[in-house]
Amino acid sequence: MDKINAFDAIYQVVREIPSGRVTTYGAIAAYLGMKGGARMVGWAMNASHTLADIPAHRVVNRNGVLTGKNFFGGNRMEMLLAEEGIRVQDDQIIHFKQHFWDPSAELA
Repeated sequence: MDKINAFDAIYQVVREIPSGRVTTYGAIAAYLGMKGGARMVGWAMNASHTLADIPAHRVVNRNGVLTGKNFFGGNRMEMLLAEEGIRVQDDQIIHFKQHFWDPSAELA
């Protein structure tokens, strides 16, 4: 899968993440069969900020940390999550497992 097609596949999954839920770079990569593809998912999220329909704020690292927040500018990622009822403290989602959305289970 080339980079453009990989990004399109990633964006399709990210569009499915429900409001108030989050997933991880690795969970998306695993669902798409991209072994070791978590970085590719991160690159896609970083490149998605010009696309209004990609809720990139719902993608975090495997520990629920807002590792992509710098690409949103300031506290925008945290604010977007808060609007959906997800609380964050010190850049980490509180009760991460409660909010976790697994594409392999949800989109199967």
